[in-house]
Amino acid sequence: MTLKILGAAALLAVCLIPGPVLAQAAPAGPPIATATRPLTAADLADLRAALRASRKQTVAQTLRLTPEEATRFWPVYDQYTADLIKINDSLYQLVAEYANTYGKYDDKAATSFITRWLDIDVRTTSLRASYVPRVGKVLPGIKATTFFQIDRRMAMTIDLKIASQLPILQAQVRP
Repeated sequence: MTLKILGAAALLAVCLIPGPVLAQAAPAGPPIATATRPLTAADLADLRAALRASRKQTVAQTLRLTPEEATRFWPVYDQYTADLIKINDSLYQLVAEYANTYGKYDDKAATSFITRWLDIDVRTTSLRASYVPRVGKVLPGIKATTFFQIDRRMAMTIDLKIASQLPILQAQVRP
C-alpha cells in the first residue's frame, strides 16, 4: 500500500512519533516520506513499532514501580498494548483511506467515515475502561491512575496531531 497524498504520509509519520508534549525525543525509525519516496506499509509498521517502544519507555520512566509491582504490571501492559494495537490498526487504516479518498467524498462516504472514526473512539474508551480493574488488581490506585493518565496524555497528543493535520472535508474540491 502506498499513500497517494504526500501530506497524508507526513501526517501518519508525525502522528506516530510522540512530540514535545510528552517530553520525549522522537524515536528513530525509517525515513519519513518525501516527494520522491511515499510512505509505505512497511514504513508505517516500523513507525508504529517505534511509537510502541517509545510509549513503553515513557511509561517505565514516569510510573515509579517497585520490582514486585513491575513483575505484575508489565504483562498486563503488554496485553493492553496488544488489544490497543488491534483498534489502532483500524484508525491508521481509516486515516490512510481518508488521505487516499480526499477530494472524492460524497455525503454517504463522509457519513461512513465519521461513523467509523467515532466507533474507533468508543472501542478505545471501552478498552481503557475494561483495563481499569485489571490494572487496579496489580497496582495500587494512585499508580494505576497514573498509568491511565500517562496513556491518555499520549493518546490525546496523537489525536491532536491527527486532527490538526487532516484537511477539513468541506474544503475538498468536489468531483
